[in-house]
Amino acid sequence: MQETRFVAGMPDRVPREARERRSPAAAAARPLPLLAAVATAFALAHLAVVAPGLGLGWDETVYVSQVSPQAPAAFFSAPRARGITYLVAPITSLTTSVPALRVYMAVLAGCGLFLALWVWRRLLPAPVLAVAGALFASLWVTMFYASQAMPNLWVAYGALAAVGCFLRAARDPGDHRALIGMGAGVAFAALMRPSDAVWLALPLIAAALFVPRTRRRGLLVVVTAAGVALGCAEWVVEAYLHYGGLAARLRRASEIQGHLGWYFAVDDHVRALGGRALCRPCDVPWRYPASALWFFALPLLVAGGVRAAVRARYRAPIVPATVVGVALAAPYLFTVGYAAPRFLLPAYALLALPVAQCLVRACAPRARWRRTTTGLVAVAVVVHLAIQYVLVDGVANRVRRDTADLTRIAAELRALGVRPPCVISGDEAVRVAFRTGCASRQPSGHDGSITPQALAATARHRPVAVLVSYGGRPPAYARQWRMHPLPDLGRRTGFRAYVAGAGPLALPTGSLATPG
Repeated sequence: MQETRFVAGMPDRVPREARERRSPAAAAARPLPLLAAVATAFALAHLAVVAPGLGLGWDETVYVSQVSPQAPAAFFSAPRARGITYLVAPITSLTTSVPALRVYMAVLAGCGLFLALWVWRRLLPAPVLAVAGALFASLWVTMFYASQAMPNLWVAYGALAAVGCFLRAARDPGDHRALIGMGAGVAFAALMRPSDAVWLALPLIAAALFVPRTRRRGLLVVVTAAGVALGCAEWVVEAYLHYGGLAARLRRASEIQGHLGWYFAVDDHVRALGGRALCRPCDVPWRYPASALWFFALPLLVAGGVRAAVRARYRAPIVPATVVGVALAAPYLFTVGYAAPRFLLPAYALLALPVAQCLVRACAPRARWRRTTTGLVAVAVVVHLAIQYVLVDGVANRVRRDTADLTRIAAELRALGVRPPCVISGDEAVRVAFRTGCASRQPSGHDGSITPQALAATARHRPVAVLVSYGGRPPAYARQWRMHPLPDLGRRTGFRAYVAGAGPLALPTGSLATPG
């Protein structure tokens, strides 16, 4: 029995016996146990090291509030898409428990990693896929976001699955499931982040049109375009219903993201790898150079992987994965004027394949200097894992401290009588409001969903609180409201709450400024 290979766009039939002679270990390996072990270890490591005590972040709160009964939905800004809210809806409809959400999302993340790699089982050897999955999962960014209600990791899974299915469908006209999987992967990525799906689709369409001897060109283009259209449909419809049209929403999204244009943000992403979830503006000093060692090694390893793939006759799957990975990274490296490490997760997922090909080839039984290269790779992997653990532990601990601080603020506000139905505005309003069960409304900024006059009028019939950081001044409409300090906030400088409409019986009198 023969096995079909796809080399430089052309099917190449290679006898199975010849493949086994080239790499007995690869031939003996089976993808199911290897990939299942990697995915399971990923989910369990996150639940053991990262998830405990991890409260909802600011962006997470916005997404979860759209489908959670705990509090009114937070303002949903123009760049956001609702894909991740659909993903968390099954668990948020049953419970408001954050630990339950973490377990649910971590299990889904493990399953997603397995399925995205499983698509490639007919394209690359099992050891390469297992190493690629382990490398991607070991990044602190991947580990930190495994159970978070954030879309970037899921775009990575959709992109990885879509590219694998595209290559299978281009190789085998009878593989209808691969064609459906490609469309589903593109649509899934578009549902999570429409802009990322466009950058995913463009190189796939180009490959379908221009790679020699690609089969079913027209059908591949149509399915890819249909996947983008289907996944973006909800975002486009919402643009006309709530944002004044598609062009208006795109303009507003660009404004919120700092006006998209030409920026050289590579150095921003390098600094952000030191443990910053968001680096905006990214004018901070580069304090942890060791955290970016793997980032600087990535282009060399990718190039080595492409070269190794050509020599091992795996050029067809590795080269497209590399091209699509670079395409997904390009807009964040050169058009966005700030950095968040999660933005590059889709690129990292695809570039992990050529890196894995490079490492597996270097450590193969018949490789030159095998013992030396294997030893060097082992040392590098151990150092890499140690650095990634320190980083993810530091980021998780900061979020845990924030969680404790904000929970304490919410408890004090409830003690002041700020209880549903209520409204919270000001600094950290989104996260505090969700924990208190209140609506969050801002009279300015990206939200701008209420005027100062309307906020003051709301205080006549329901509790309203405005949070102001120490050193800041309250807005004019709240200067006569009762002030209550919110002390003992750990590393924070603290907040003051200006409260109105909560009723005199619910409010303590010791430290409040009575309105004139």
